[in-house]
This record gives sequence, structure tokens and C-alpha cells, in this order.
Amino acid sequence: MSSDNSRHGDNSLIPPARLSHAVLRTTRLEEMIQWYRIVLGAEVLYRNDVIAFLAYDHEHHRVALAAVPGLVERPKRSEEGLDHLAFFYSTFAHWTANYERLKTVGITPKIRIHHGLTISLYYRDPDDNGVELSIDNVELAQWHDWMREQLGRNPIDVPLDPMISRRSITRVSQRPNFVDSRPSRRN
Repeated sequence: MSSDNSRHGDNSLIPPARLSHAVLRTTRLEEMIQWYRIVLGAEVLYRNDVIAFLAYDHEHHRVALAAVPGLVERPKRSEEGLDHLAFFYSTFAHWTANYERLKTVGITPKIRIHHGLTISLYYRDPDDNGVELSIDNVELAQWHDWMREQLGRNPIDVPLDPMISRRSITRVSQRPNFVDSRPSRRN
């Protein structure tokens, strides 16, 4: 994100440098710890009977899981609130290797979508929180322009086939002007 704060009309505005972490309340602390360790390759940096802090990179923690005493299990998939957390991979090889690894332990995406800007796999954790694992499909320097100029043409985009393969995703992601060349728009 640009550090040019004048675009907001307020030169005193100082946006945060990054989104640091998410804290999820749970009634299934052990199950959630294991799921995030498997899915993100996260390490538990600290844990007690009430909370666990997990990290998978340089950050002091990326996910905290809190089993607050007296917490009541919520109904699955309530209509409002947080929809999902998104985690991005730096290479296509890492993203597909992680997909294959998770598949072998029975963790499979509920939804697979090529958004144009990203290619995304959407999972549900044991508490039914959404978790998106994605790769970027557009160069960093083009992200904002793509969002302004391309997203409105087709914000959801093309669902991926149930079996993800390097060949099929590469074929889709390398189409010129991808958003305008979807099969449903062809004559």
C-alpha cells in the first residue's frame, strides 16, 4: 500500500503498516491448534489452558486461539461476522504442494475459485471459520489498478475443477486478458 496519505484528504492520517494477526475464540482449543498447525505449518510459540499463540513466519504470532472460560459454542455459519481469513503463498509450487499435503490428511477445500487477481482455495476450520489459501496472479505493482479496472467485470470469476493440477491452473492463469476470455463469455 502506498504511504501517500494525501489520497485520503487528511495529511495526518497514518495507516497501519500491516495486518498482524487474528484472534479466534473457540470451545475446541486442542482441535483448533492441531488444525492450524497442519494447515499453516504454524508453530505454537506459547500455550496454556486458555490461549495459544501460533506463528509461521517472522511475526510474533499470526493466529491466537482463545478458549475463554464460559464460552458457548455458536451456531455454525451465522449470517453476519467474519467470513474468512486469507493466507497467501509466495509461489505456485508452494501453494500446490500445500494443497496436495492437506489433501493427503483429509483437509480439502470447500470452494476453489480463480478470481483473476488471485487463485484461491477456501477451507473451513473445526469451528467453521473460513480460511482462504491463495496465490497472487497479478504483479504487485498492478494490484490496485486491477481492482479498480477489472474486478467489477467479474468479481467471483471461474470455479476451478475439483482436482487441481499444475497444468489446468497454469492454462487458466496464463490466458491473455483472463477476465474477458472466460468460457462463459465466448460466442
